[in-house]
Amino acid sequence: MTDSLVDRAAALRALHRPCDPLVLPNAWDAGTARWVVDAGFPAVATSSAAVAESLGHTDGEATPPEEMFAAVARVTRAVNVPVTADLERGYGLRPAELVDRLLDAGAVGLNLEDSDPRTGALVDAEEQADLLAAVRAAAEAAGVAIVVNARIDVFIQQAGDPAGRPAEAIRRARRYLAAGADCVYPIVLADPAALRSFVEAVEAPVNALARPGAPAAAELAALGVARISYGTGLYAATRAYTARLLAAAAAGDPLN
Repeated sequence: MTDSLVDRAAALRALHRPCDPLVLPNAWDAGTARWVVDAGFPAVATSSAAVAESLGHTDGEATPPEEMFAAVARVTRAVNVPVTADLERGYGLRPAELVDRLLDAGAVGLNLEDSDPRTGALVDAEEQADLLAAVRAAAEAAGVAIVVNARIDVFIQQAGDPAGRPAEAIRRARRYLAAGADCVYPIVLADPAALRSFVEAVEAPVNALARPGAPAAAELAALGVARISYGTGLYAATRAYTARLLAAAAAGDPLN
C-alpha cells in the first residue's frame, strides 16, 4: 500500500507544471470523483465545503474529522488516480495524526489554509509555517512525499491594508514554501497583473481559483499558474440546477 501511495504522490507532484496547469474540478463524493476521472482529468481534489454540505454539515471545520476522512476514503476507493483532500486547517489534529489519517484514507495531497476556519481570522505566518513543517516531517516519517498545497487567505479574508496584501501574500508564500509546502494558493487572487507578479515572485507552483470574473484557464496558464481549482464551483452549480429541477417537480412540470 505504501508503494502505491508513494507512486501516486509522485504522479500528483509531477502534474504541477507552470504554464501547463493541473486542472481540478473539485469532487465531493465517490460518484462525482468518477465523473471527474471519466471526463479525462488526471487527478481528483475534494472540496471541504462541498463534502461538508453533502454530509449535512457546514464548512468551517464543523464536519467531524472521522466523517471527512471517511468521505475522502470513499473517493480514493472509487478512482485510480491521485487524490488530494481539502482539509481546511486540519480539524485541530496533531500533524502526525493528520498525515496518518490522510494516508489511511488513500489520499496523497492536502490543502491547508492559513486562517481560522471558525472565525476567519488570519493565522500568524510563523505559526502556519510551523504547522506546514510538522506536516512535512510527519509525511517524511511515513515514507510518502505528500503534496502540500498551502492556501493563503490574505485576499479572501481582506486582511490588512488592500495596498499591502500582495506583498503580504508573497511573504507568506515564501515562508510556507521554505517550511515544506509544494504549492501555494492565494485564493481569489484574480487580477492578471497581480497574479503574474505573485507567480514570478514566489518561483514555485501556484494554485489559482477558477470562478466567475477570474481569467479563463488558458490565460491562467499563460500567467504561469501550475494548478487550477474550481473549489465549490461544481457543487454550487449542481445544487442550483437540482433546486430548479425540484421547483419544477413541485409545480408538476416536466424535468428538463
